[in-house]
Amino acid sequence: MKAIQITKYGDIKDSLKIAEIDKPEISDSEILIAVKAAAANPIDYKIVQGHLKDMLKLDLPSGIGYDVSGVVVEIGNEVKDFKVGDEIFSRVPQEYMGTVAEFVAVDSKVVAHKPENVTFEKSASLPLTGLTAIQALEKVNLKKDDRILIHAGSGGVGSFAIQYAKSKGAIVYTTTSTTNLDWVKALGADRVIDYKNEDYKEVANNLDIVFDTLGDDYTFEAFDIIKEGGRVTSIIGPPDAESAKEMGMENYQLPEKLAKLIEEKSAEYKHTWMQPNADQLKEIKAMIEDRTIRPTIDLVYSFEDAVKAYEYLATGRAQGKIIISLAETFENQ
Repeated sequence: MKAIQITKYGDIKDSLKIAEIDKPEISDSEILIAVKAAAANPIDYKIVQGHLKDMLKLDLPSGIGYDVSGVVVEIGNEVKDFKVGDEIFSRVPQEYMGTVAEFVAVDSKVVAHKPENVTFEKSASLPLTGLTAIQALEKVNLKKDDRILIHAGSGGVGSFAIQYAKSKGAIVYTTTSTTNLDWVKALGADRVIDYKNEDYKEVANNLDIVFDTLGDDYTFEAFDIIKEGGRVTSIIGPPDAESAKEMGMENYQLPEKLAKLIEEKSAEYKHTWMQPNADQLKEIKAMIEDRTIRPTIDLVYSFEDAVKAYEYLATGRAQGKIIISLAETFENQ
């Protein structure tokens, strides 16, 4: 079968290649998926560029991609919840990385039936971003009337998080660039902050929650704008004790600067190292089918142009998700 593979660390164009590899064989607990669509995510090109090689030990060449939507073509002997022909979506675990391929095998426990009212491309846009947003916001107990700032509202995680937070009755502030203002407003945010022309710290303050999707100084600045006893939830900032354990970081201690800010504000700080979760995928499916949340896609690339998809994503200009479609590439699907 054909697959996109990481052949070395470095420049995206030089490091990703279309390769012919063996079709996966499945165990009793796994299913084999004929891939219809996969999503490109920032973690993918960061892996290619070598930024995560100390954390994720890969044997190169390696597949790329975590999000998948497709059709079940084979099931293991112990699989009960799926049958051949089912349309599914998933964010596969690390050991199954490689969804930009003709076929992918995965444990059935991390798979769900895809939303019936959207395409494979739109379904593929949902797992990683949706699970990340849900897990990050559940960790800080998001609830009705909470005032929350969600950074980078035009990104994949941000655009899902805005809609999810609104569905929970929160009052949502978000940041974006001037060119994305109208698009992000349409997602339902109560106040969209043009970070190129406004200081978000002057517009959004005394908040219950800050959702940090940017890291660096934004993580620390979150404590300036939450109220006493507020909550900061991050997917980019330093790990907390729980996520450090999930990431295999032994004897980890929170950075002194961050620990001091938490203490001074009597605040709660959570970091999310997203985990595949079929039950939450089912929740996403229900929200898509009742139109509480709508998928946000910028561009769809063919399998043959997958490398271009990652190059575009790395520019940081994507408005929503970047999708790689295989639906018309391989006749056997």
